[in-house]
Amino acid sequence: MGKASRRKRQKDRQSTPARAPYVARPFEGLPGETEWVALREIVPAATATVQVDLPGGDGPREVQLVSVLPGAMPAVHRTNGAVLVALQSRTSSGDASRDVVQALLAATEAEPGTPVTSVRPATADTPRLQDVLVGDEPLRLEVQQDFNYWIDPDDPDAEALQATLQETNEAIVPTERIDTVPSAFWCLMSGRAYIRWILPEDEDTATRAMARLQAAGEHTLGGDTVLLGAFRAAGLLVPVLEVDPEVPSAEHGPALAELAERYAAALARTDELTPEERRARDGLVSRQVTLR
Repeated sequence: MGKASRRKRQKDRQSTPARAPYVARPFEGLPGETEWVALREIVPAATATVQVDLPGGDGPREVQLVSVLPGAMPAVHRTNGAVLVALQSRTSSGDASRDVVQALLAATEAEPGTPVTSVRPATADTPRLQDVLVGDEPLRLEVQQDFNYWIDPDDPDAEALQATLQETNEAIVPTERIDTVPSAFWCLMSGRAYIRWILPEDEDTATRAMARLQAAGEHTLGGDTVLLGAFRAAGLLVPVLEVDPEVPSAEHGPALAELAERYAAALARTDELTPEERRARDGLVSRQVTLR
C-alpha cells in the first residue's frame, strides 16, 4: 500500500466518530431513573410524554415514549407530526441513553407518516437523554393493558394493523402499578403473580441492604410470599417477589410499603456485614439475572 493510501485510511479513521462508550447505568441522573428502567426493561406496555430539545431542532418539542412499537420498530413519525420512540427496541450501542436519542433524531428527521424501521448505532458524538430532556419533572410512565396506542387514526393502514394488534393484545402480560412505593409493578404470568420492585440505589448498595433484610428474615411481604431473586436492569437492582395470584395487586401495597421502610433502615446501616448477611448477599448475587 502506498503512502497516499495509508494517509487516506488514517484520515478516514480519524474522521469517523468513536463508538459510544459502554454505560452500565444509562439513565443515572435523570429525574425518575427507576421509571426509565421500568419502561426500558420491565413493563410490557407503557407510555410517557417528555419534552426534548434536540440539536438542530426548532426548540423544545413533545415526544411520546413507549415500551414497544409494531415490528419492534425503534420509532415512528406520525402523519399528524407526533413522534413515538420505543425504549425496548433492538438497537443497542452500549449506552441506552444515546440509543433513545439516536432514535429520536432519526424520527424527527423522517417525513411525517414514516415509520423508522432501523437506526444507525449511536456514537460518542450522539447526545444523551441527559443532554436533551427539558424540565426536571420525574418521569412517570402510564401502564397500559393493551397496545392500542399503536393505532394512528390518521394512518390509512391502521385497519390492517388491527389483526396484528388483537393477537398481540391477547399475549400481553397483565401488569399493574403498586402505588405505595415508587416503581413497583405486579404482573401475572402463567397463573403465578410477581412483584418487581426497582430500587434506585446502585446494585451493590441495594444488594447489601436486601441481604441484611434476608438474614433477619424481613425480606418478604409476610405470609406465603417469597423473594425469588433479583434482576439487574440498566444498572439497578430489581427484587422479584412471588405473591398469591388470588390477592388483588393493590392489597399488597401496605406490606410493600412496610418492606420499603425496613429496606431504608438497612440502607442507613454502615456496619460490616455479618457472616449470615454475607451468605445472604452471595445467595442473592448468584441468583441475579441481567436483563439484556
